[in-house]
Amino acid sequence: MTDGTRRSARLAWLQAMVSSEGPVRLEAAATALGVSSMTLRRDLARPGLGISLLGGHVVPLGAGQGYALEREETSHLAAKRQAARHAAALVEAGDTLFIDCGTTMPHLAEALRSGIFLTVLCYALNIATLLSRRPQTQLILLGGLFHPASATFASDEALASLRRIRINKAFLSAGGVHPEGGVTCTNFNEVPVKQAAMAAAAQSILVVDASKLGRLKPAHFAAITAFDRIVTSPIADPDAAAPLRSAGILVDEAD
Repeated sequence: MTDGTRRSARLAWLQAMVSSEGPVRLEAAATALGVSSMTLRRDLARPGLGISLLGGHVVPLGAGQGYALEREETSHLAAKRQAARHAAALVEAGDTLFIDCGTTMPHLAEALRSGIFLTVLCYALNIATLLSRRPQTQLILLGGLFHPASATFASDEALASLRRIRINKAFLSAGGVHPEGGVTCTNFNEVPVKQAAMAAAAQSILVVDASKLGRLKPAHFAAITAFDRIVTSPIADPDAAAPLRSAGILVDEAD
């Protein structure tokens, strides 16, 4: 078998895996194919493929460019607000919080009880704008390079700040919550921040509307078991939450 034939076979296998299973970690694919990660990187550098390498994952061509904050703001709006308000009720006076980015978290920021002192870390411009209006909130904005699609900042200095601070409750958002595929988002630049916040937090709380259950997005950042609870809007289909509850996850539905 020639090198070209072997390469074509590898790419065909990768294409089939991505089509059937979603994004595949580069290292896992290399192990399964019995080649090095560098070999697959060279394979994927060829033009005209339906797959590409993004953030250490093999993904469909163009993945990671489909999320726009403005477009997502009105999607499942009532359910997002319901889940966020339910999550905000978990906050206590004196807490140090991390509030993630996305279109669900602004509703959480707005629902925080007034008149209590809080310290809040965030890295999203829309969240920081809302929190800046709270007179008794000590706001810590994690800066860095600005990513317009999600209105977030990212930098090594932000990650270092997260490692120095102890957080009572980290409220995380996600684009997909899958029993096997884990908790995922669209933008790979968000992954290190989410993971650092979870590592620094006494409690990690996932806040998603029920439409995210069973979905997969390209950027994996945690297993479902990494969360103390999943707060969501009312679930119309009980089968959507059954695998999560079978795994011992506390699925907390808003009233």
